[in-house]
Amino acid sequence: MMEEGRTPKIVDVARLAGVSTATVSRTLSKPETVAQKTRDAVLKAAKESGYRVNLSARSLRSRRTGVVGVLVPNLGNTFFSRILAGIESTLARKGLSVLMVDTMHQTTKPEFILDYLNDSRVDGILSLDGSLSPTLLQAGQATAGLLPTVFVCEWHDQGNHPSIRVDNLQGSALAIDHLVALGHTKIGLINGPLDNVLSKARLSGALAAIKKANLKIDDSWQFESDFSLQSGVAAADSLLTLQDRPTALFCANDETAIGLISQLHRRGFYVPKDFSVVGFDDIDIARHYLPALTTIWQPRMELGEIGAQMLIERLENKASHTPQPAKVLPVELIIRETTAKPA
Repeated sequence: MMEEGRTPKIVDVARLAGVSTATVSRTLSKPETVAQKTRDAVLKAAKESGYRVNLSARSLRSRRTGVVGVLVPNLGNTFFSRILAGIESTLARKGLSVLMVDTMHQTTKPEFILDYLNDSRVDGILSLDGSLSPTLLQAGQATAGLLPTVFVCEWHDQGNHPSIRVDNLQGSALAIDHLVALGHTKIGLINGPLDNVLSKARLSGALAAIKKANLKIDDSWQFESDFSLQSGVAAADSLLTLQDRPTALFCANDETAIGLISQLHRRGFYVPKDFSVVGFDDIDIARHYLPALTTIWQPRMELGEIGAQMLIERLENKASHTPQPAKVLPVELIIRETTAKPA
């Protein structure tokens, strides 16, 4: 029986669980090395005794913080929610915590972000932001020993950092092929930021599919967005100034597509009666929006889970640190209510 008011120790957990203190220590630090029955007994004993792992002491011994930095270009964007959920759940199973850094509104120089994450605060970096300078990353690795870094969703065309992403070229081709199969010959594009790796890949895939279908793409049928609802609204207003309009539009992401459709409806045009629209991402609102959005689904939860596991393997020195090809996951076309044959 433990004395009331005394801080529980590892020996108390061992006594309750009926195992050695070494087994308790191994269970709490490397649970995957212990049998499930033993693991359950130790965790139950730890909970009953009120024992808490001294993370500060563990950090001093291992020179690890138990924290992973996650760089997100816009935490307010619902697209990232499932990716972050996959990251957090995977890291939690290894006893790792998450430190979120929103890179969208940084008023300081980009160097501050990496200095902050390198300042003994995190063990590794998961970056959902492909806009971080490759030169900066390489310089950090050469001078400060940059922590293990894995790119999720976005990536760098330069550098040796591993990445996990979806097949953006395939997704764009699926969207264009669907519109062509419906009979559309005049297809417009609402592209993302032209300096963004996702935008470039999706635009490249769309143009290749349009060319393959022997269709023309008028420059006036291409509009730039910043992936926001408001940029979709602006694209709708620009579209309606044209005399010769496309009958269908492929948007680089769902938020832009929803902004586009909303503004078209306000201006007296309806989807899919007047225009067919396809998005990309299949965010949660896409299926509930009216009309429900035809879009390209990507496995966002899986992106986060795999990215986190890739980083864990590097932290545990189980993965090769030589340059590796990017892991690319397939996407799917989800046909809903915003596409139809041209009027």
